[in-house]
Amino acid sequence: MSAVTASARRRSRGAGDDDQSAPPQTRTVVVHAPVGGEAGSVELPGGIFDVAVNVPLIHQVVVAQLAAARQGTHSTLTRGEVRGGGRKPYRQKGTGRARQGSLRAPQFTGGGIVHGPKPRSYDQRTPKKMKVAALRGALSDRARNQRVHVVSSLLIGDTPSTKAALTALRTITDTRRVLVVAARNDELTWKSLRNVPAVHLLDPGQLNTYDVLVSDDVVFTRSALAAFLDRSQAPASRGRGVRPATAATDAPEVSGAQAPAGSDDDAEAEEEAK
Repeated sequence: MSAVTASARRRSRGAGDDDQSAPPQTRTVVVHAPVGGEAGSVELPGGIFDVAVNVPLIHQVVVAQLAAARQGTHSTLTRGEVRGGGRKPYRQKGTGRARQGSLRAPQFTGGGIVHGPKPRSYDQRTPKKMKVAALRGALSDRARNQRVHVVSSLLIGDTPSTKAALTALRTITDTRRVLVVAARNDELTWKSLRNVPAVHLLDPGQLNTYDVLVSDDVVFTRSALAAFLDRSQAPASRGRGVRPATAATDAPEVSGAQAPAGSDDDAEAEEEAK
């Protein structure tokens, strides 16, 4: 959080509120080739990579994400759960000591724990719109500082190679922590970089605010960037379509003056029965 917070504060001091109120601009970045050089260019939509950075929102989303990662299985024993201590240790009066009823009281060694942790869930409710806005703010901060890169591929051929992938990656950035976003079906990239401690691999659908912030640079493969943009720009279906007609709603209404067919015959049958 320190990097994005510091950069956001510097921008707010230097440019004021004009940068925050300016419309998002589409950025054009170079697509790097695995052997060096350029392999074209790609546009980063301003609605994702050039939005205003809301630091409190990002902080709230990151805290909720880290809290949800906690197992919450911690548990301590109270004085009622500790084994033993059923007998009164000594008589009530005449010893000169404070009265005690059990050696498993919290003040004794081996006794119970007062107000200790118990199994619980640390999950915090975070709406989906907040997560999306925080992720776009983090990506925008990285893009404004030229820390978002796109590569056509990290390998040439059909054989995984950690050395070759790292060599191609170091031609793009030389930072210590790198986040590589690769498609799930890109087996060459996954097999080549999955055991590198300084590289964190993610699927486009797993991209989140925390991993963007703890990484110095973000490297997208061309296919992963296309998949991420498709997911981000796809309209959310909220079920606003036309409700299907039912038998109850389609049936014509019958007024009180109109009787259903066959009502006269039913009345005559009732009179005969009487």
